[in-house]
Amino acid sequence: MIDRYSTPELRALWSEASKYRAWLKVELSAMDAQATLGEVPREAHTELVQKSQADPLDEAFALRVAEIEAVTRHDIVAFTTALSERYGEAARFVHHGLTSTDVVDTAQNLLLDESLTLVIADAQDMQAACRAQAVTYKYTPTVGRTHGIHAEPMTFGLKFLNWMATLNRDLERLHAARERVRVVMLSGSVGTYAHVSPQVEEMVAAGWGWEAAPITNQTLARDRHAEVLSALAIFGTTMEKIATEIRHLQRSEVREAMEPFGAGQKGSSSMPHKKNPILTENVTGLARLLRGYLVTGLENVPLWHERDISHSSAERVILPDAVQVASYAARRLTGVLKGLVVFPERMLKNMNDLGGLVFSQRVLHLLIDEKGMAREAAYGVVQRCALQSWETGEGLRELLERDPENPLSADDLDRAFDLQWYLRQADHIYARFGL
Repeated sequence: MIDRYSTPELRALWSEASKYRAWLKVELSAMDAQATLGEVPREAHTELVQKSQADPLDEAFALRVAEIEAVTRHDIVAFTTALSERYGEAARFVHHGLTSTDVVDTAQNLLLDESLTLVIADAQDMQAACRAQAVTYKYTPTVGRTHGIHAEPMTFGLKFLNWMATLNRDLERLHAARERVRVVMLSGSVGTYAHVSPQVEEMVAAGWGWEAAPITNQTLARDRHAEVLSALAIFGTTMEKIATEIRHLQRSEVREAMEPFGAGQKGSSSMPHKKNPILTENVTGLARLLRGYLVTGLENVPLWHERDISHSSAERVILPDAVQVASYAARRLTGVLKGLVVFPERMLKNMNDLGGLVFSQRVLHLLIDEKGMAREAAYGVVQRCALQSWETGEGLRELLERDPENPLSADDLDRAFDLQWYLRQADHIYARFGL
C-alpha cells in the first residue's frame, strides 16, 4: 500500500524485515519443539535464539535475502541461506523437516493476527465515537428520509445508534476472522508429517495459545483468508454507509451536518467558497478497494491438487493492503465522526419546509382509529391534501382544515402535528444499548 493510505504501525508490520522476523519466529518455535522431542540439538536452538536477540533481523538482512533470491528464485531458500550467513552453524537445523509453506503460511497468520488486532481497535474507536454522538443528539429532531425524500421525524442520534449497532456486528466478524487464522501449520510436504512429527505442530500451537490446523495439504486452506477479507470488506461497507450519509447531509441543499474544516484548509483550487466532503469521499473510494480485495481472495480458494502458487502473488498485495486500507479508512472516518459539525436549526428548517407533510401518517391513523373512517377513504383525504401541498406549497394542516371530508378538530390536528409524539420511543430504543 502506498504511504498515503497506510498507518505507521501496519506499514512497519508488513515490511520485509518484519516478515522475516515472523518467519524466524516460526522456525525457532519449531526448533524448540524439535529440541524438546530430541530431534535437533537443544544447544543449536539456544544459540540461535541468543544470536537473533542480540542481532535482530533488519532491513539489511532483507536486502541480503533479496540478493540471494535473485539467484535462487526461491524466497525460503534465500532466507535460510541468509540466516546461515548471519548466525553461523546454529542455523544448520533451521527448517528441519518443514516445507516452505509451513513457514510462510504460519508466519502470515502471525502478521494477520497482529493486523486484525489493530483494525479491531480502530473499529472500537469508531464505535465509541458513534456512541458519544448518539448520546449527544439523542433528542435532536431531524427528518428521516426514504428514497432521498422526507419521510417522518426522527432524532439525529438514532443515525449514530444505528451505526454503533452495525459496528457491533462488524466487530463480531473481525474477531471471528482473527480466530480463523490463529492456526499453526507445520505438516511438511503435502501435509503428511512424513519429515516432521505432528507433535511439533501441536507444541508450537499450544505455546502460542493457538490451534494446530486439523488437516492441510501443502497450504493452509484459503477460505480462512477469504473470511478475513470478507470481514474487512463488510466493515468497509459500514464505513461507506456512514460516509455516504455524511456526504448527503453536507450537500448545499441539505446542510444539516458537515465534515470538520481545518484552519488553512482549501476546498478548491479555483472556487474559494468550497467546503467539500473530501474525507468521506476518500473513505467511500477505499471501501471499493476492500470489496475488490475480497473478490481476489475468493478466487484464491480453489488451488491445483495439494498446492500451487497462483494465490501467492495476489496475497502479497491484497492481504497487507486490505488491513492497511481498513485501518486508515477507519481512523479517517473516526476523526470525521468526532469532529462532525451539526446544524440542528437547519434540520428543523428542512423538516418544516414541506409544510407538515411528514405528519401525514399520524393524520391517517387518527382518521381510522378515532373517526372510524375506512382506510381507503382516510388515505384518500390525506393524500389529496398532501398532493395539493406538494403542488402549491401550502401547509398540509391548513389544507386539511378546509377539506370538507376531514372530520378532525383543531385539537385533533394539534395532536397529529406534534413533533414530540414521533420521538417518544427514543428512550426505549436507547435502553436496548444500555444508553
